[in-house]
Amino acid sequence: MMTKAASGTENAAEIAPTSFLSRHWQKLIALALWLLMAGLFIWFLRSNGYSLTEGVFTLLAGIAGSVWGPLLFMLIYALRPLTFFSAALLTIAAGFLFGPFWGWFYATIGANAGALLAFAIGRYFGSGVLEENESAGMVQTYARRMREESFITIMIMRLIFLPYDLVNYLAGFLRIDWRAFLLASLIGSFPGSIAFVLLGAAASPEAIESLFRTGEIPALDWRVLALSVIMFVASVGLSLYVKRREPNSAA
Repeated sequence: MMTKAASGTENAAEIAPTSFLSRHWQKLIALALWLLMAGLFIWFLRSNGYSLTEGVFTLLAGIAGSVWGPLLFMLIYALRPLTFFSAALLTIAAGFLFGPFWGWFYATIGANAGALLAFAIGRYFGSGVLEENESAGMVQTYARRMREESFITIMIMRLIFLPYDLVNYLAGFLRIDWRAFLLASLIGSFPGSIAFVLLGAAASPEAIESLFRTGEIPALDWRVLALSVIMFVASVGLSLYVKRREPNSAA
């Protein structure tokens, strides 16, 4: 009797659900380290009298004209998601530092490298979370639809300028296919990146500094501004066109 009782107790312990902490302690530690590094970085900037945008501007000004400038810029852009710094500001800075073509080229490489980094982080932290609650209802349904229509969904999100990092982390969290994610991001971000790079290419050094330090939008050549507006409108129009043509089952 005692043997059977002990065996039953062991079996019950085996099938008993474990706590959230025991299942995800590694992720919680990783999250704590991430927040610690971000906090130390912000503390370092504040202790030297810089805000986050001012610190990034000083860093970009330091690499301007350097032979390693393009590589360092792409590295900064790739690591940007860890600080949630504005992707739009870096894209504008790319146009100012490297001109329209090379600015777009370097910004595109850096942006997509950063998108994959954020995607991987979201995938790591989201692993097993949805699967643990199969009765999540609407969340599970939306996640399944995004996986089934991942390319068209991500591309529309890019075309309508949803927050860049939100899309990256969400796609990873929902475990979307990374190849579809990367291709959709590259195509969907094209009009917007061109528009922001052109804004930066047409701005003066004083205007760029004012943009980073105060957020003041620089005065621009009307022709460049018109082209940027055209690219923005084309982006929104393309998203509407794609949305109308997507299957009824799309997210």
